[in-house]
Amino acid sequence: MNIGKLFGWGIVLLIAIQLIPYGKNHSNPPVTGEPAWDSDRTRELFFRACRDCHSNETIWPWYSNIAPASWLAQFDVEHGREEFNVSEWGRPGENEGDEAAEEVRKGKMPPFFYLPLHPEASLSDSEKQELVNGLVATFGEKDERGEKNDERE
Repeated sequence: MNIGKLFGWGIVLLIAIQLIPYGKNHSNPPVTGEPAWDSDRTRELFFRACRDCHSNETIWPWYSNIAPASWLAQFDVEHGREEFNVSEWGRPGENEGDEAAEEVRKGKMPPFFYLPLHPEASLSDSEKQELVNGLVATFGEKDERGEKNDERE
C-alpha cells in the first residue's frame, strides 16, 4: 500500500471518528457549593492548576472538540469531578480534599500530560508548596495510616 493511500484512509478514519458523540458534552453543571478556602491565594492556585478537572468551571480547550482527544478530555474531567469537585462542596458521598495536598506533593497533580497544553497550570516549586500548605489548611490530610489529620482543628 502506498503512502498516499494510507494517508487517505487515515483522513477518512479521522473524519469518521468525529461522528462519535462521546467527548462532545462540554456543559458545566451549576456550582452548588464551594469549600471554605483558608485564603484567596490557595483558591487562586487551585483554580489555576486544578480547576479544569476538579470543578464545574472547566475551560474546554479547542482540542476537546476533536476525537480522540475529546474522548480523553471528557474522561479526565468526568473522573476528576467524581473524585473531588470543589464546585459541589457538601454533596452526599465522598468529596473530600484530604488527599489533594499529597497528590500535589508527590507530583501526581496536575498530571504531566496536562501541562504541555496548559502552561498556566505549571507551578513553581514555591507555588506548589504554597498550594500544598493551603490545601492542608483548608481540607486537612490523611496520615500514614490513612486516618484524617485535620489541621483546621
